[in-house]
Amino acid sequence: MSERIAIETLLRTRANDQCELCKGENDLRAVHVAPFEDDELEHNALLCETCRDQIDGADDALDPKHWFGLQESIWSEVPSVQVLSWRMLNRLKSESFAQDLLDQAYLADDVMEWAKEGLVDNAHAHPPAFDSNGAQLNEGDSVTLIKDLDVKGTSFVGKRGTLVKGIRLTDDPTHVEGRVNNIMIVLKTEFLKKA
Repeated sequence: MSERIAIETLLRTRANDQCELCKGENDLRAVHVAPFEDDELEHNALLCETCRDQIDGADDALDPKHWFGLQESIWSEVPSVQVLSWRMLNRLKSESFAQDLLDQAYLADDVMEWAKEGLVDNAHAHPPAFDSNGAQLNEGDSVTLIKDLDVKGTSFVGKRGTLVKGIRLTDDPTHVEGRVNNIMIVLKTEFLKKA
């Protein structure tokens, strides 16, 4: 137990007695960042009660306003804070601020690997999606448009042959999300070919 008190003291110093995700100050505690369950400083973060409750809770119970602090914490120099921030942004990616941050954020390869370890396997989170040739599409794949597509709500056309990198799966297996001309749009899988 004394090791846990020591790690919490070190975390409080590192975090200036504030939650490392939202800067809150209520009921701060050291939290292991999965898959690690040790008392190494770099595998822990100091979190407030609200952050802890929402991290452990269901996605539909998340309060997006509480998580605006991720706009700062994703840029932390502390890998465990980056990991938690990235994971929460993924859970909140239906919110525009979270999606924008995910598109901008850079995590070192080893930190990104660690962050992805804590996510639910996307194959189980979304029904499988397939391109026009029947190839299965996965989160983060690149695809090519196989025909010109009018993009509703804009004045441009997605041209045949356009490469769309880093697609995101949706709850509808006939649609994926991707950026075309720096605008996030929904694309029908029947008009895509896996790159």
